[in-house]
Amino acid sequence: MKIFLKILAGLLALLGGLFAVYYYNLDMKLMRGVIIPFLNRHYDSRKIEHEI
Repeated sequence: MKIFLKILAGLLALLGGLFAVYYYNLDMKLMRGVIIPFLNRHYDSRKIEHEI
């Protein structure tokens, strides 16, 4: 019974963490702040193969 309560508490903590990420839109804040600028630097520094 004790292990069941530990598993339930862990799952509730995980659910609370996932809800916080969803509620505060933390995944898109990470994308906008870290990942997109990194990708922009990478693709802006590449040599252009085809001019449009």
